[in-house]
Amino acid sequence: MLRPNEPRFSGFNLPETSFGGVMPPEEQERLRRTFARTAVIVLCLFGVLFLRLWFLQLLQGEEMQQRSEHNRIRLQDLPPWRGMILDHRGQVLVANRPSYELVVVLEDVGNIPLLAGRLARLLRLDPQQLTAQLQNGKKAGLHQVRIRADLAWDEMARVEAFQPELPGVLIQIQPKREYRHKGTACHLLGYLGEISDVQLKSGKFPDYKMADYLGKCGVELAWEKYLRGRRGSRRIEVDAYGRELGLLDSVFPTPGANIYLTLDNRMQGEAEACLEGQVGAIVALDPKTGRVLALASSPTFSLEAFERGLTNHEWQKINNDKTHPLENRALKGQYPPGSIFKIVTALAGLEEKVITPGAIISCSGVMPVGNHKFHCWRKGGHGAVNLHRAMVHSCDIYFYEMGRRLGIERIAEWSRRFGLGAPTGLDLDKEMPGLAPSPAWKKARFHQSWHEGDTILVSIGQGYNLTTPIQMVRVVAAIANGGIVYKPYLVEKVESPAGEILYQARPEVQSTLGASPANLEAVRQSLVGVVNDGTGKAARLPHLQVAGKTGTAQVVAIDRDNPKKKRARRMEDHAWFAAYAPAADPQVAVAVLVEHGGHGGEGAAPLARRVINVGLSEPKVAQVK
Repeated sequence: MLRPNEPRFSGFNLPETSFGGVMPPEEQERLRRTFARTAVIVLCLFGVLFLRLWFLQLLQGEEMQQRSEHNRIRLQDLPPWRGMILDHRGQVLVANRPSYELVVVLEDVGNIPLLAGRLARLLRLDPQQLTAQLQNGKKAGLHQVRIRADLAWDEMARVEAFQPELPGVLIQIQPKREYRHKGTACHLLGYLGEISDVQLKSGKFPDYKMADYLGKCGVELAWEKYLRGRRGSRRIEVDAYGRELGLLDSVFPTPGANIYLTLDNRMQGEAEACLEGQVGAIVALDPKTGRVLALASSPTFSLEAFERGLTNHEWQKINNDKTHPLENRALKGQYPPGSIFKIVTALAGLEEKVITPGAIISCSGVMPVGNHKFHCWRKGGHGAVNLHRAMVHSCDIYFYEMGRRLGIERIAEWSRRFGLGAPTGLDLDKEMPGLAPSPAWKKARFHQSWHEGDTILVSIGQGYNLTTPIQMVRVVAAIANGGIVYKPYLVEKVESPAGEILYQARPEVQSTLGASPANLEAVRQSLVGVVNDGTGKAARLPHLQVAGKTGTAQVVAIDRDNPKKKRARRMEDHAWFAAYAPAADPQVAVAVLVEHGGHGGEGAAPLARRVINVGLSEPKVAQVK
């Protein structure tokens, strides 16, 4: 209850002055106007906020939700470590190493020129090229672009220090190839490169993505499906700048399987040392199985350069090199076989009974055929020769006569029995087939008839005859093993990371010569004579018996009036030598080809001796790692 003299108010109490009195009416009115204006402003602000929320929630809600989810969670690929490549003793030839790569996730980049400028300053790159690279990647619909591989520690430190200013920039670990024996077996092992648009669209690589690496040649290409492994992934939480906040889950990648080659790394190294400074090829096989023991081609190239990435200048230098260092001459080089083809002619003559081992043919140094004269390499001839003497001294007249008696159809048939004129089937790069010529081929190719002179030339490995080094090593291997033509193979086994054998090679017989043991033995004895007493003396070894045949394939016809006239290197003859050892129990067969190397006995036989010597000697120190 109110006391008698207490004032009554129907509204709210008016504020008092600092002296305890009531505020004047005009001051109260000013406060009411200020409050009203403030209320209007607050209501307007709340209205704007409401409209903005309505716009984002209803009109752009779905898009913003997708962007929010995409920015919050990202799926990141984890590349698998590639399988190793080892020789038959278990010595590692190709392994892996970690490489730190700088990549840019394009969807996290708002201003490409600004980011490119910052990265260019940090890594000393061309900002215009970097901008173009990022913009081209965005136009192509790429998720990310690789900027630099094999970052140095100081480069990584600079990028990490400025990470807040580099949206979308990540440093990832990418496995790269490591070559344990620098410069060895480059054509055989092969290199990696980024998958091309054509390969992606071909449908042959369904699990690959743009910027993935795969084999481009050699074992890396031929056995890609085993070497690659399976990619893994991780889901990570990132902020609006693409920075990692945490790991949600991951699937570990599965490493690729290890490839064990039939290769003898010591023989391979010696073969490449033999060819240093030369242009040519050396192939060595186990004649009893077809296992490839060495496969060398020269000149070579740097696998390490391809791994780090060739500059435009480096690529132009290789591409314009007239010696074609990228060509695997062991499989793709097609040459006239020269006198080593006399092995085929000799066995064909014996089997077709146009000659016997003891039959004598007189060599006067020249043989007239129609209006043309065919000469023996030895001026004045070899006199009376039988098969053994003709092979030992490589008498051309003897084999001219044998070829004339056989005829081209039978020579072509026996060429095909030895596997000439067709790829050997080695699981590596695409082979060239060579050529076993015939009248039908000449008619189709040149619309010309076959002449007897063509047969004369083919019988000594000249004319239209073309072979590859790997084909010629099979010829001598078939003689050595008793008449079996094996399919050469390079991979012994494929082993998973868990030790499971995924593939195991077995010797595969492609064909048999169908020749009698007596005739094969006659040819073998003549090949022993070539090395002991004839044109192949430079291949002799003191501790074992070598059998072989020299070959000198003409590039330009000899000037008969001036046979000693000096010719340019590119016009010199190709030097051949094909051999096997030990003669009584063959373990190694070798074919050597040196382009423009001159006579086979001088330019090729010494190289075969070196390779055979290494192949048949025990290693001084265990090579297994």
